[in-house]
Amino acid sequence: MDKKTIPIRPLRSSNITEGKSRAPNRSMYYGMGYKETDFGKPMVGVANGHSTITPCNSGLQKLADAAVRALEEAGANPQTFGTPTISDGMAMGTEGMKYSLVSREVISDCIETCVQGQWMDGVVVIGGCDKNMPGGLMGMLRANVPAIYVYGGTILPGKWKGEDLNIVSVFEAVGQNSAGKISDQELKDIEQHAIPGTGSCGGMYTANTMSSAFEALGISLPYSSTMANPHDEKMNSAAESAKVLVEAIRKDIKPRDIVTRKAIENAVAVIMATGGSTNAVLHFLAIAHAAQVEWTIDDFERIRKRTPVLCDLKPSGKYLAVDLHEAGGIPQVMKLLLNAGLLHGDCITITGQTIAEVLKHIPDAPRADQGVIRTIEKAMYKEGHLAILKGNLSPEGAVAKITGLKNPVMTGPARVFDDEQSALQAILDGKIVAGDVMVLRYLGPKGGPGMPEMLAPTGALIGAGLGESVGLITDGRFSGGTWGMVVGHVAPEAAAGGTIALIQEGDSITIDAHRLLLELNVPAAQIEQRRARWTAPKPRYTRGVQAKFAFNASSASKGAVLDDY
Repeated sequence: MDKKTIPIRPLRSSNITEGKSRAPNRSMYYGMGYKETDFGKPMVGVANGHSTITPCNSGLQKLADAAVRALEEAGANPQTFGTPTISDGMAMGTEGMKYSLVSREVISDCIETCVQGQWMDGVVVIGGCDKNMPGGLMGMLRANVPAIYVYGGTILPGKWKGEDLNIVSVFEAVGQNSAGKISDQELKDIEQHAIPGTGSCGGMYTANTMSSAFEALGISLPYSSTMANPHDEKMNSAAESAKVLVEAIRKDIKPRDIVTRKAIENAVAVIMATGGSTNAVLHFLAIAHAAQVEWTIDDFERIRKRTPVLCDLKPSGKYLAVDLHEAGGIPQVMKLLLNAGLLHGDCITITGQTIAEVLKHIPDAPRADQGVIRTIEKAMYKEGHLAILKGNLSPEGAVAKITGLKNPVMTGPARVFDDEQSALQAILDGKIVAGDVMVLRYLGPKGGPGMPEMLAPTGALIGAGLGESVGLITDGRFSGGTWGMVVGHVAPEAAAGGTIALIQEGDSITIDAHRLLLELNVPAAQIEQRRARWTAPKPRYTRGVQAKFAFNASSASKGAVLDDY
């Protein structure tokens, strides 16, 4: 029997392509060039995130083409459909940034709708930008047919005056320019050289954080998360991913078999070990919800306390994702964690192997000629970097990057802003000084709406030399490229009546990473008096996708999902 046409299990698509009663269905397939022999093959979706909107996704078509060819060679019928994307880097600081998190839900809806509506037997999801990945996996988990994620790949570093550049270099250069540290021409030079071609932002920012986590989950192939988009190995990996998926269809390995509580613990351990993005907290809460896995914001703190930071990666470190790949990639990081008892080796992967089997031949120690990956004994930090802060300002939790700071404790006067643009302008105008605690609010899931990222103001603070001396708290999000004395995802958010809405200019605020505390230093009775006087603002959108998101979005502490009924 030919394995290309005889599956181990009955195909989902067989009930819409076989029998006399299904003749009209088959007729439409004939119109697309199908032959009668094709109806015994699995129908496999290729969710293609290609677009010319952003460098992150403009290099995806070659990966989709490679996957399609490999599916055909493996005896499957590829069915390509598109998914949208929003470029966070391009939308940053504009009203368009409010559509970024919304796009996560749109992408997941697209994938669930197409896979279920066309009753596909499996799906290859291909994406590059930040929300492509959590959105893609959430759709895969909802549909729960055999599926694999193909990451579009990281970008190569830009070059200027012998230094590596990346997208964050530009945002920080704006702050340097406004502070008089670099000239207008130098700013232009950095702007024009930071992005040399296709691929996702090059540090351990959100895209590379999520791709690394997906590799740790076992829903993507080993080494695939740190490959560069322009390199041939990325296209070869896409083809191999498609072949692996066809085998997974025969073996009936589904996303919810892979994305278990133990697998999420593995993914979060890798996020901590690599110094990943704060956005991973929000997205894995949503992924766990889609997988129907019990997981809360406090679980991140549990994993953080036992997981060291092993990788010296940007934004707070030295190296980029391409350097991590050259140093041994995510498999090398995972092997160190596995040997230290910090990973579950029995978790299944899309290949059918366990994590322990996948890592069997990976060296026990990283190469001595590289500085990206450290051993457990020489870890950069003994505990992870993504801390959950609580207090009267964030009883549901807030997320902070606490490593790499000289003094992760500060108390200062509140400088209050109800939008991002006025906050950025205050920084550029020199109105924010050392010791201030900036408060950016009404930017949460409901208030933004869409929980925009604050890379423009945080980048400006770094560029102005205030990254360590000015605090910033927000119910919005941060870019994976953000670092400094910053706390995001403050919950409950301002639009829901959270305490962050009650802060007044000049109030004393404490950020204490040692005690995991975020506190408004105002008497409780006074806070309650303010709460009694507070009224909710009118919705900023009353029609369309933003209005739907604002109406349905859960708290950031639950992943800002739309179906938490």
